[in-house]
Amino acid sequence: MDDLMRIPCVLMRGGTSKGPFFLRSDLPADPAQRDALLIEIMGSGHPLEIDGIGGGNPLSSKVAIVGPASREGADVDYLFAQVKVDEQIVDTAPNCGNMLSAVAAFSVERGLVLAGPSETRVRVHNVNTGKIIEARILTPGGELRYQGDAGIDGVPGTAAPVYLAFLEAIGAKTGHLLPSGAPQEVIDGVPVSLIDGATPVMIARAETFGLTGSESAQELDRNTAFMARLEAVRLKAGQRMGFGDVAQSVLPKPVLIGAPQRGGDLAVRYFTPWSCHSSLATTGAVSVAVAATLPDSIVGTAMPDLRLPTDLTFEHPSGRMAVRVETDAATGQPVVFVTRTCRRLFEGAALVRRRN
Repeated sequence: MDDLMRIPCVLMRGGTSKGPFFLRSDLPADPAQRDALLIEIMGSGHPLEIDGIGGGNPLSSKVAIVGPASREGADVDYLFAQVKVDEQIVDTAPNCGNMLSAVAAFSVERGLVLAGPSETRVRVHNVNTGKIIEARILTPGGELRYQGDAGIDGVPGTAAPVYLAFLEAIGAKTGHLLPSGAPQEVIDGVPVSLIDGATPVMIARAETFGLTGSESAQELDRNTAFMARLEAVRLKAGQRMGFGDVAQSVLPKPVLIGAPQRGGDLAVRYFTPWSCHSSLATTGAVSVAVAATLPDSIVGTAMPDLRLPTDLTFEHPSGRMAVRVETDAATGQPVVFVTRTCRRLFEGAALVRRRN
């Protein structure tokens, strides 16, 4: 074992994603050294991530790095890292709201935050975006609770609820809700809305591509002609949003919307971006909800009678996701609330080759 290093970590499910959680102090401070370590830990560069602990899927090849807050008004820092499966690349440009839903519990477990007598509110500074999200978790008697009756589509069974309030969702990466200045525009004949909410997204109507928006994730992934066209539009959207060449970046995320088929308010298909999400990213749901408040956006024109406060239900491949949209009395901006769950799955240490 002398040729191996042990790095403490906890494998956690957050929402519909999972991955290892690390204390920032247990990883190299240098980003290049840190990313090289994460690639080895996850087994990136192989479709099964067979030589690491990654799950061979974008939703299970994610990493959360947590530490003391570096921003005033926050309790902890949370850096999200998307470790690509087939390529040895770590992307820290996006945020992940699903992994975020486990940050408060991890912070209490590791002593970064003191548990309250009945519930604990943790103000999380997302280092990727610079924004603060408030997470509320149940801690009856000062003890963290994972078991409960809350269920979310895309995850079997039930667990204790985690309430996320995206207090600063507007302009997560660019500082502007509308980075290109327009609520709706046309790229290669495709009407789109370029929205920078909790994550930057490119929203289009499914019907523009001859789809309904209620297709399965597998059906969309197999439609190579559609995926190629969607990527071509996304690349130009990235330029218009000020990101430059996004061929190797996961931002912006493409989103298709369509007429609901199962009693919801909208059918949503979210891409990661080179495959369709099996459910719906939390940050994606927040960005779509924020777009709904803009009457002239792709989403706004699909929901012309929207009035705040309101509860919205988005249909996704694995079921539905409910969000609540209110107006912040202080800023006048929309605030989106999402209910998620999380669970601690495994704790121990990741073993990596010792570097000289």
